[in-house]
Amino acid sequence: MEDKFISLLYPDEESLNYHMDRNNLPKVSEAVCDELSLTDLFSLKNSSLTDFFTSDPTVIEYRQRTISDMINIPELKEALAEVHPILDDIGELRRLDMSKGNFGDSYLYSITEIELYVSCIETLKSGFEKIADKVKSPAFRRLSDFVLELASSEYYSELNKKLSALASRVHEVRSVTVGVNLDRELRPVAAGVISVNSEQFKSGKTLDKILRFSFKNDSFTTIAELSPFGKGQSENKKEALVGAFHSAIEDVFKSSIKGWRSIVGEYVLDNTDFLLRLLPEIEFVSRATDLVKKLSAHPGCSVCFPKILPKEEKAFSALELYNPRVALAIDDEIVCNDFEFDDEARIYVLTGPNRGGKSVITVAVGAAEAFAMLGLPVPARSAEISPVDGIFTHFPEGADDTIDKGRLGEECARLREIFDCVTEDSMILLDESLSSTGAYEAAYIASEILTGFATMRVRGIFSTHLHELAAAVPEINKKSASLGGISLDTLVAGIEEGKRSFKIVRAKPDGKSYARDIADKYGLSFDSIMRTVKERECDR
Repeated sequence: MEDKFISLLYPDEESLNYHMDRNNLPKVSEAVCDELSLTDLFSLKNSSLTDFFTSDPTVIEYRQRTISDMINIPELKEALAEVHPILDDIGELRRLDMSKGNFGDSYLYSITEIELYVSCIETLKSGFEKIADKVKSPAFRRLSDFVLELASSEYYSELNKKLSALASRVHEVRSVTVGVNLDRELRPVAAGVISVNSEQFKSGKTLDKILRFSFKNDSFTTIAELSPFGKGQSENKKEALVGAFHSAIEDVFKSSIKGWRSIVGEYVLDNTDFLLRLLPEIEFVSRATDLVKKLSAHPGCSVCFPKILPKEEKAFSALELYNPRVALAIDDEIVCNDFEFDDEARIYVLTGPNRGGKSVITVAVGAAEAFAMLGLPVPARSAEISPVDGIFTHFPEGADDTIDKGRLGEECARLREIFDCVTEDSMILLDESLSSTGAYEAAYIASEILTGFATMRVRGIFSTHLHELAAAVPEINKKSASLGGISLDTLVAGIEEGKRSFKIVRAKPDGKSYARDIADKYGLSFDSIMRTVKERECDR
C-alpha cells in the first residue's frame, strides 16, 4: 500500500519538517502561555502548547479546516476519543520495552504492539465508515481514505489472520515448567524451560488439597514455591526471576515468530510510529475543540475563525472580543469589547481604575493572537488578524525582590530582554510594568521604553496606572515620527456612575475623575466623609 503523508496540523511533509525545527517557530514561550492563561485552558499531557504555534497562513488555514470538522462532526471527536487511550498504551508499551533494553527487539512486546495497532485501525475504521461523506478537511479526508483503504486491503487481512493465530498461542500461556540441574551439594548449576503450558500450576499445600478434595500428585501441582515470590523477598530477586522467565519465553516463541519477523518489524517500526506521531496532534485538536465548545456555550460569548491577513499588514481587529479564561471562570454574561490596531495607533497606553478591566483586555488581545496562530477560532464575534513572529509579555511578578538588583532592576532587566528579541512583526503586552517605583521615575522610564518600541514599529499594549504616561503620548509620538516610527494612542477602562463598566474606550484619560468616582463608591470623598461625621454627631 502506497505511503501517504497524514497530519492533522500540517498540509505537507515539508511544512511539518520546517516546524519541527524550533528555530522556525514564533517566539511564544511557556511563560507567555502561562501569563495568557493558555496552559490552563488547554492542559496538554503529550506535548507543549509552544510546539504548535505558526506564522504560516497556509498552515493556519489548513488547521482551521481540521478544527471545523471536529466542531461540526461530533462522531469524529468520539472516534478520536476512543483511539486516544489505545495510542497511549502503545506509547507506554514502547517506553516499557525500551526500559528493559529491548529497543523494539522483543517478540512478545511486538505482538502486543501490533494487537494495539490493529485495535486502533479497527476503531478508526468503525468511526470513519459512518462519517466519511461528512468529512471536508484535507487532514481528515486523508486519514479517512488511508484507514478505510488499509482496512479493506488483502495485506491487512493477512496480517490479522497471522496475528490472530500467533497471539492466541501467546495468550494461552498460563505457566511454564522449569527444570533445574543440581550438583552434589544440591546447588543449582543450570536451569531451563522444559515446557510452556496453557494451564496454571496449583499449590501443593495440604490445606489447598483438602479444599480441592484432591490428594493426587501431578505435573501441575507444586511441592514448594520458589523463594523470590515468597514473603520477605526483595524486589530485586523477584525482578531477576521475572526477567529470566521472560527471556526464556522469548526464546521459546522466537522460532515460531522467526518466519513472521519481517512483518512484525515493518508494522512496529513504520505504522505504529505513524500513529504515535499523530497522538500529540489528536490531543491538541481534541482539547481545542472542547475549549471552543465551552466558550460557544457560555452566555454572551461568540467564537469565530479569524480572517488571516499577511504578516506585513500588521492587522488586528476584533469585534466583541473577550478574555476566554475570565469567561469560563464566571457564570454571568461577560463584557465584550471591540479592539483594533490601526495606522493611527499600533501601541496603546491603557489607563483606568484598579480592577477596571485593564489586565483582562490586555490578556484578551494576546489570547486572540495566540488562538489565531494555533489555527483556532478566536474569542470574538468577528476578527481579522495578521500572524506575528513572537508574543512578549511583561506582567507583574509579585512583591518578591531580587537580592542583587531589587524589584525595579529586575523589571528593567526583563524589559531589556524583550528589546533584544522583538522585531517590527512582534507583539508586546506590558501590564503594570514599572509599578515597583514612584510615579515620576516610572513615567520617565516608561516613556523611554515606549519611544523605543514605537521607533522599532512594534505593536502592543502598555496597561498602566500612570496617567502621567498617557499625558506624554503626544510628545512620544512627535519623537517617534521624527525617527520614522509608529503612532501611539490612549485607551481608557471606563467607569459609569461610579461603577466599573469594564468597557474599554479610545479616549484621553482623566485621572481625577476616576479617583473621584472610586472615592465616592467607597465613601472616601470629602462630602461622603463629612456626611458620616454629621451622622455620628446626630447619633450622640
